[in-house]
Amino acid sequence: MAVEHVRVEADGGSRGNPGPAGFGAAVTDLATGEVLAERSEFIGVETNNVAEYRGLIAGLEAARDLGARRVSVFMDSKLVVEHMKGAWQVKNEGLRPLARSASELRRHFDEVTFQWIPREQNGHADRLANEAMDRAAGKTIKPPRTERAEPAGSSATKPWGPPTTTPTRLLLVRHGSTAHSAEGRFSGQNDLELDKAGRAQAAALAKRALSLGDIAAVVSSPVLRTQQTAQAIADALGTSVVTNKDFAEVNFGEWDGLTFAEVREQYPTLMKEWFASPTVAPPGGESMEAMGRRVRRGRDAVISTYPDQRVIVVTHVSPIKSLVRAVLDAPASSLYRMHLDTGSLSIVDYFADGGASLRLFNDTSHLAN
Repeated sequence: MAVEHVRVEADGGSRGNPGPAGFGAAVTDLATGEVLAERSEFIGVETNNVAEYRGLIAGLEAARDLGARRVSVFMDSKLVVEHMKGAWQVKNEGLRPLARSASELRRHFDEVTFQWIPREQNGHADRLANEAMDRAAGKTIKPPRTERAEPAGSSATKPWGPPTTTPTRLLLVRHGSTAHSAEGRFSGQNDLELDKAGRAQAAALAKRALSLGDIAAVVSSPVLRTQQTAQAIADALGTSVVTNKDFAEVNFGEWDGLTFAEVREQYPTLMKEWFASPTVAPPGGESMEAMGRRVRRGRDAVISTYPDQRVIVVTHVSPIKSLVRAVLDAPASSLYRMHLDTGSLSIVDYFADGGASLRLFNDTSHLAN
């Protein structure tokens, strides 16, 4: 049976650089920590970087063969991780075909994320790579101890222990209210302004922001109501707004501006299908699954740009729910079981080892003042 979300740990090494080289990759179920696949191979005389890329490719191939839809890749190669994130160019001619192969494999998945981890946290893949090289050298391989990764949803590798690293903290702000908010209408990527209550909520959020610690940046969806909310916060902090289109609300297409009752009356069958599956989109619009992919891409860009810092992200109800769902590794139906008020604050911590922790959800205490 196919598994939804897997963790890929990959590594490669060369004894001489270039020298005798091998790679290793381990694929585990992120929900249970069960090891699903191991890949390793001796590849002759190569460089460390080639071996690391070969490990990544083997790990992605194994995840593809398992039918995974989402993949979280962890490697101790900063070079490969930054190449895959698009932060660094692939300048080495010998690595370009390998980078292309890895990029082509990404197309088989709904989501692939990359995270650098320290070498000591990549022991499983490192062991597999070294065993491949040892076998080629005729050495005896000792039986490994049982490997088991931590399940998804654990905030860091020891869920109930104190954090050992400084997280990247995303302070997720839902924009202030608009005319659609009060009337309970679908409101996607339109350019409605904040109403009077929304402007008051933005002012309250700006005041709250002053008590949230050192803020590295204020990032906002490009939609007008989020821009107005973000600008009020940025003005209070003495900074500017960074716009990221990936944090825009889901595109509701023909449903935009309609109430739930109106959509149910005009599109009764489609609305049932929409609630039943995140892959269903409104006419001319975007599915929740498609929105979730781009929002996670925006999240990864913020974490990569502002590691170990605090960032205010001003966005919408659906993107925030999508991020919370990912943190909790919750089912798609959870998107319709969360309530988020306009002007609310939610907080998520993302750790360097791939763990995440929901710290706060739908806090509106600042609106009571």
